[in-house]
Amino acid sequence: MSSNENKNIIKNPKPPYEPKVKGPELNDRDRVNDILAMEKYLTDSFNISAREASHPELHDDILTVLNETHQCQYGMYELMFQKGHYKLEAEEQRKLDQAYKQFDNYSSQFPYSSTNIH
Repeated sequence: MSSNENKNIIKNPKPPYEPKVKGPELNDRDRVNDILAMEKYLTDSFNISAREASHPELHDDILTVLNETHQCQYGMYELMFQKGHYKLEAEEQRKLDQAYKQFDNYSSQFPYSSTNIH
């Protein structure tokens, strides 16, 4: 990791066989990225289908397929992360604590407490 990179960056190295400069030909990253985009589209579509299904058994079947599609989408993301195509930035604990406190304070504004919801 070079000295000018953020020390909070979490990433994996890219495969050595990938070209440094992307050409017009499809490579593994392009193919997996295309599958990931398709899975995201499918999860959005199945989500709408589940919400609008009028028959209980159809609704259950769509939820099953929706869950499987989400799992596949997550698997594609994990593969891309492992191959170095995505990076994450670790957040400082102080900022996490601040965000938690902010949103925890919002809970007092809810019309029902979580203990009353069944």
